Amino acid sequence: MPALLTEITEIVTGLGTLGGPSPDEGLGPEPPPELRNVDPDTWERLRSAAEAGAHRAEFLAAWNNGRALLRAGDGLRGRTPALVEWKGGHRDPGDLPVPADLRIDHVYLVSCKYLSRVLHNASPRSVFERNLAGAQGRRDESDWFDVVAPAAHQRLYQLVRRTYGEGLELPEQAAALDGPARRQLRERIPRDWSPACARAWAELAAAVSAASADRWRDGLGGPAERERLLWRLLRLAAAPYFVLGTGAGAALRIRVATPWDWRQAFELRSLTVEAEPTVQSRVRWRAEVRGRAASEEHVVEGHVEIRWSHGRFGGRPEAKVYLDTPHHRVPGYFPLV
Repeated sequence: MPALLTEITEIVTGLGTLGGPSPDEGLGPEPPPELRNVDPDTWERLRSAAEAGAHRAEFLAAWNNGRALLRAGDGLRGRTPALVEWKGGHRDPGDLPVPADLRIDHVYLVSCKYLSRVLHNASPRSVFERNLAGAQGRRDESDWFDVVAPAAHQRLYQLVRRTYGEGLELPEQAAALDGPARRQLRERIPRDWSPACARAWAELAAAVSAASADRWRDGLGGPAERERLLWRLLRLAAAPYFVLGTGAGAALRIRVATPWDWRQAFELRSLTVEAEPTVQSRVRWRAEVRGRAASEEHVVEGHVEIRWSHGRFGGRPEAKVYLDTPHHRVPGYFPLV
């Protein structure tokens, strides 16, 4: 079930497109007939949250973003929707889905992004071996730390096992950890682990960063494949869609181009990746892009963090892809007008 803040930002954005005077007026005893897929329990949570007033800013931001899409020339152009469908917590079954939370009149797709720079939450193999191509959400049973840095991974595990695992039935090898063992070990590890464990983790983070960057770099391919990777990183899809939300101190309202649109307007000059170990294993990516009309130069940067999915040793590693360049400066992300 989506969290309350997710429900507020997504559903109230949809309500804002219907043109009511305020979110309070839009949250009547029942959902408006144009709004679909919102069950009675979810609707009641929204109404209770609105009455409590604790999330007033989020309600207003979402409502105003919906109203902006309604008025925008690039958007609904003042035409009140006949149908607003909330996608809720379900995942799109397609290989390359548009990251949409709302669908309006079967055509307009909206992604609601509030104070988030995350582009993808994928498996490391999906990023570093498959270049985000196809079935990004496919379950991966391997432990990336054990795949790319098995010796450093095992050294850290043995230290952690000796330091925090007394009385637990833990396997000798990190690769043999199963779900119950991971949960037990995660609960034992404090926020500030021992100096020896911290040093071992720093060695593992550096090894994973370097190996992941090497694998990614080796599989980047030529200019065409690098261009397609940039499109996937930026979540350009076959259909255009809107991103509505909040960024650093301002509303986020953009139209995301398709690859066809992007290629007409821009040319990829280079796409590079490099290891950047910090407190997490990290790989930085950087694209240099030239505009075709005025030959203006653009730089788009981001990074991938490789980390345990549920805390230290709590789950297999995941790869979170972040956008570090402000959205309004990304080629192919056009401000909503």
